[in-house]
Amino acid sequence: MTTANAKIHAIYRYPVKGLSPEPLARTTLAVQDTLPADRLYAIENGPSGFDPAAPRHQPKQRYLMLMRNERLAQLRTRFDDSNHTLAVEAQGREVARGDLRTPAGRAVIERFFAVFCGDELRGAPKVLHAPGFSFSDVARKVVSIINLASVAAVEGAVGRPVHPLRFRANVYVTGWPAWHEFDLVGREIALGGSAWLKIIKPIVRCAATNVDPDTGMRDLSIPDTLIRSFGHADCGVYGEVAQAGDIARADDVGS
Repeated sequence: MTTANAKIHAIYRYPVKGLSPEPLARTTLAVQDTLPADRLYAIENGPSGFDPAAPRHQPKQRYLMLMRNERLAQLRTRFDDSNHTLAVEAQGREVARGDLRTPAGRAVIERFFAVFCGDELRGAPKVLHAPGFSFSDVARKVVSIINLASVAAVEGAVGRPVHPLRFRANVYVTGWPAWHEFDLVGREIALGGSAWLKIIKPIVRCAATNVDPDTGMRDLSIPDTLIRSFGHADCGVYGEVAQAGDIARADDVGS
């Protein structure tokens, strides 16, 4: 397989860390920034020391997240950019809705997670946010990319289907050979007609990938499978936006 026909298959953002993805038909990338509204909020799992006035990167274990709180995958959430309202659904029914910019709205969401994740909490859950800050797994502002051929290779090793959303990436690419993304580290790639990303490093996978994004069940051992079958625990790469531009589903990917 060549890379000449590589395309953007899908684009996702995750407005609240650990909660459900939102598909995007198109979006705009800014230099050295995440996708708009990606990991814009997080839910603190007990006191973390996060200071909105001086935000800094912290280990993801300080927040509710799938690596330890797989029941989060049972929820479906929707985030409204215009008013920062988060709606939470469980089993097809809305169970909480709140404007995350207001104390009252945050309190509604916090009360829900205090009950939903009660036995997994280290303290009262708290909605966190700081202007311009992203609660990414890494300190640098990045766009995460998954090669769907690599996911297919993992499926072959596992012996059963592997949902690509287990990897919670921003951009999913078709048309690359399996593991081609690792050859791009240190290089720049084009997304769409004008955006360019510098690929900075592979993504080391954690136990969050063991959770089925549809059921919330921890039913696979993806990191162990990667190590056993391929000699590494990586799947996907992080890229930093080097040149701004619009991207959309079915756009060309140049590498």
